[in-house]
Order: sequence, then C-alpha cells, then structure tokens
Amino acid sequence: MHEDKDHRRRTRYTLSETGHGQQAWGVCAEVEGLFGEPQRGTYELFGWVPQAEVSGWVGDRVWLVPEDDPLESWLLQDAESLGQVLGTDSLVLTGLDDYEGPPEGHRGRVRVHDGRHWLGSCREFTRILPSKQPAPPLVLRGLAQGDQLRAALLKGTRRALDLEGAVLEIRDDQGEPLTQRLLWTKVSAWRPSSYGTDLIDLELDGEQFTPVPEYARPIWERWLAGPPDTLGAWAGLDTRRRGAWHDLVRERGCRRVHRDRPAGHAYELDGRHITDEPGLYLALGEAVNGPGGYFGGCLAALDDCLGGTFGYTAPATLLWREAAIAREHLSRTLTPDGRPYDLFAEVLDVLAEGGIHVTLA
Repeated sequence: MHEDKDHRRRTRYTLSETGHGQQAWGVCAEVEGLFGEPQRGTYELFGWVPQAEVSGWVGDRVWLVPEDDPLESWLLQDAESLGQVLGTDSLVLTGLDDYEGPPEGHRGRVRVHDGRHWLGSCREFTRILPSKQPAPPLVLRGLAQGDQLRAALLKGTRRALDLEGAVLEIRDDQGEPLTQRLLWTKVSAWRPSSYGTDLIDLELDGEQFTPVPEYARPIWERWLAGPPDTLGAWAGLDTRRRGAWHDLVRERGCRRVHRDRPAGHAYELDGRHITDEPGLYLALGEAVNGPGGYFGGCLAALDDCLGGTFGYTAPATLLWREAAIAREHLSRTLTPDGRPYDLFAEVLDVLAEGGIHVTLA
C-alpha cells in the first residue's frame, strides 16, 4: 500500500497533448510554478464616492455598471482594494479582467457593486498598465518522458519544442482525477533531474499560463491528499477560500461518473453555514453527493444537475435545515447590472422545477 501511494505521488502530474487520442508526454511528482500571483488589472477610479467600506479583498465578482450608457456592466474578478491614492479622491482596485474587461477609452460615471452591496461610484476610471514582468517558467521536476516527448527533445528544433496546446492533468494521492490546467506553451529548457536516473526537469514557457493564486495553496494541498471524508470541511473558510474550494469541487465533480439515486430519495441539507453564494452550492453539493460533492455552482449549473447524471433523479424531497440563515444572507442580492433579486427564492424555484419538494426548517 505504501509503495502504491508513493507511485501515485510520482505520477501525480501528467503532461499530455490535447485533442482526440491524447498522448502523454510524461509524468512527474512535482510542478514548480503551479502556484503564484496571476497578472492582475489595476484601475484608478477618479472621484470615488463610497457607499460602503472598500478595503482588502473586495469580492470574487465585482461589477462596474455604467450610468446613462447603453454598454453592459464589466466584471472584475477576485478584486482587491489598494486604498485611496494619497492626497486625491481616487480609489485603486485590482483584479482579474481577462474575460470581461471594460472597453478601451470609456469615459463616464460608473457605479460599483459586489453582487450584494453597492460599494460606491466614480466619475470615470482608467486602467493602469503595469510594467512588463517576465513570467516565471513552469518546471516539471523528475519527469519520466514519453516516447513522443523524447523524440521532440532529441530533434531540438523550434517547431519540435513548440507543444502548442497541452493539458496538465492532476490526480490526488489516491490516484483519482482532481483537475487539469490547459497550457499553450513551448519547451524552454531541460536537464537531468536529481529525482532519479533517466528523469529530467522540463522547463516550459509560462507567458500564457495563469498560476493558481497563493491563497488557494492550502486548499489544493488538502484536496491533493484526497477528498474530504466529513461534511462541512469548508465551513470555517472565508468567502474567497470557499470559492477556491468550490472550484476544485466543480472540476473534480465534472470529471467523475455519478450514479444517480433512484427517484423518491429524501435529502437533508445542513444550512448552518450558508452565509454566502459559495457556501450555498457547497452545502447543496454535499446534501446530494456527500462530503466534497458537487451539485451546481450557479443557477444554470444547478438546473443542469437536476436533469440527471449528477447523482439525482426526480422527484425527490429535501429538508433544508436552518434555512433562515440562507434567507438572511441571500435574499438581497444584485444582478450584474445592479438590479435587486432574491437568490434564495430563485434557488427554491429551480429546485421545485427540477422535481425537488423542499421543506424549510
């Protein structure tokens, strides 16, 4: 058993090509550069008028809503406040804006909210371009090469070393798939590894790789040891880290084959820790699929899970204990464009439409 566990750790990471009939380029036990600080956008909000205290971590999804403008709201993910610029009326925010950043050159008044509260407004904002910093490489240490990678390294040409699309598959200590990271990269260097004979340390260009944030490292280390065996292992985490926990729950859950329970099953949901949106979906996932279980991460995903293949068959019943806690924290939320809506009521509606009769206790 001890040897099996050591073998699983040595093969925790598999580097493969993407597409049909994936071939493994190699396996290893350690990846240096997996964790780090992702490149963040920085915004200065001029003429900041606060409606709430904005300091430290602001929220996973912070929306900038233009006033008197037909443009849609813009998303700043994992937003942090650097505080107000000394001697000015400006606030500085940073966040991940790769997907839904604002249009270039926008000028005009903008209101800001975190999905639950209006944080304030500004007369205009600008994106501050950071100085270009070289991205650290991704180093696969102690890599056992596959034949395809060995041939590419022997050839050594620029074309041969350009891996283009690749996937880094990650397994836990039990050998079960946990998650994966898509890469668009090329081989920068390789050398003999101190991990053993015939093993190499393979260095990949990290320019287009987004590292896992450092704050999530303890959560990843917990999951790499294996899935939780008790309910509510996430309950003591703050909202930011609950989100990181749910990311792994979702990625693992969507890679597993679930056996749907027969219709008529009675579920029970522990609502004591549903004080935010990640807590809602973590508790729902565990109610249906046990510790570390997945059952949606937004209303659309919840609706998909109710359709089958995620452990559930309609109809069924759900006893939601301590429901008043979720009602208190999730009944007054905001859409991206700032309209109020009741997430708690929306979840009950989706569950009902999916064939679950909910009893609130």
